[in-house]
Amino acid sequence: MSAPQDSQVDRRSFLHRASALAAATAVGSVALPAVAHAAPESSGTASLVDVPARSVDVSELTIAEAATLIRKGKLKPEQLVEAHLDRIKAFDSAYQAFNLVLADEALARARALGRTRGGALHGIPLAIKDNYYTRGVTTTANSYLFADFVPPFDATAVRRLTAAGGIVVGKTQMGPLATTRATTPDGRITTVNAWTPNDPTTDPGGSSSGSATAVAARLATSAVGTQTGGSITAPSNAQNLTGLKPTMGRVSLHGIVPLSYTRDHPGPLARDAMDAAIMLTAMAGEDPEDPRTQGLPPVPDLVTAATPVRPGRARWRTRIGVIPGFTSGTSETAAARTTALDVLAGIEGLSVVDVTMPDEWDLLTNAAFNNVRLPERSEPFLPMLQSNLRGFGVSVTGWLQGALLGANEFLIGQRAKVVLLERVLEDLFEQCDVVVQTSPTPFDALGLPELALPLGFSANGVPIGTILGGKPFGEDRLLSVAAAYQSVTDWHHRRPADPTAARAALRSAEKQDRGRIHAEEVPDLMQ
Repeated sequence: MSAPQDSQVDRRSFLHRASALAAATAVGSVALPAVAHAAPESSGTASLVDVPARSVDVSELTIAEAATLIRKGKLKPEQLVEAHLDRIKAFDSAYQAFNLVLADEALARARALGRTRGGALHGIPLAIKDNYYTRGVTTTANSYLFADFVPPFDATAVRRLTAAGGIVVGKTQMGPLATTRATTPDGRITTVNAWTPNDPTTDPGGSSSGSATAVAARLATSAVGTQTGGSITAPSNAQNLTGLKPTMGRVSLHGIVPLSYTRDHPGPLARDAMDAAIMLTAMAGEDPEDPRTQGLPPVPDLVTAATPVRPGRARWRTRIGVIPGFTSGTSETAAARTTALDVLAGIEGLSVVDVTMPDEWDLLTNAAFNNVRLPERSEPFLPMLQSNLRGFGVSVTGWLQGALLGANEFLIGQRAKVVLLERVLEDLFEQCDVVVQTSPTPFDALGLPELALPLGFSANGVPIGTILGGKPFGEDRLLSVAAAYQSVTDWHHRRPADPTAARAALRSAEKQDRGRIHAEEVPDLMQ
């Protein structure tokens, strides 16, 4: 790989496409301008790498480790799936990561795959967020509105994961309609953080809470989530995972219950950069059912990008931008960030540089402009808002806000978003190649890629992470930086202690009140 893809993409054409996408919210699916690029063609399949297992515990294997053993005939898919189903049976009453477990179906598929050989996901147990359509299997989006919905087909991303050999072990708990942390539709807290299962007040990250907890607790090898306002990066940071939100259009949204036409992003929550690369490679690519995926640069070799040249050396020279205030203060988070920047600066090929923010940054990223997302989520559900307010449960206030936002505010916000994107591309990314962030805002709104990365732990054992933001289609560069960092640190190898079986049995939703999120709190928590 001679150069990362973000150096071969014409940023001005990406800006034109983003402007057209903003306009498309008014007319629905339309053909979008292609993004000009000089990137070579790619097969879109993951390179196969041999990664030795670090543990004899089958549930501790990463995708890359398990796939290596399966290819060599040293591990059967059935053994791998059984190990994770055993953990689900033993501990998910404590974690409540899943709302549906497909044990029989997963075992049957594992036995069938055991008679064949495959690629990077062959025989790998995966957890699927419950807003992804799964053919013949209930897809509720954790909402009253979809309580009985059984899709007739798989979401494109699910179809591609299973075509690559992935095995769906279950559907995960999520924020109702992909809004807050995982609760029941009426706001009762369900999923807990895998690192503090005894303390439901520790946020597991939303809205892909169940997916994150399933991976962190070793109930699945990897998982998928969706992000509209931080719902891949936040739960990944909260649970010591490597989560990747790709550029808008890199992964098809066909067959995913919508939240925002211009901001929804499917992506993986994984144990490390390599696993994130394998997952995204399987999920990504053009889809005739989703115009947002068309006219884009081909998917590069993400697995090679996530393979360090050697420990302590980055694949490409990369300037890592540090925003003002990133390490300010005396908190544990500030200390972890400072240490991480020192580590990054010590990696060959990486440099750490201070950056200034574009003009009017605070104005263009404030809550008022961010709220232009709200009508996009309300519009598809207007008939339901008019006839069945109770169906929206605890999140109803946010949906009503979207329905009541004025057209002038929406238009001004869309225009401001394009101005902000232009300034990010032309000003911020003239100073650096990757930027550290304290929040997913505004990269969610702008459709730019983000990667969540573990940095350490608080004194109470709660994970600390950060977010790296990249240029359009810069997933390969983000993965290369994460892989270089993970080649000299071991935070991503840490595993939470299991809850005891007795405590797990007592901690089901029926036997313990974990607390409640109320409707008036939801607007501030919604992604």
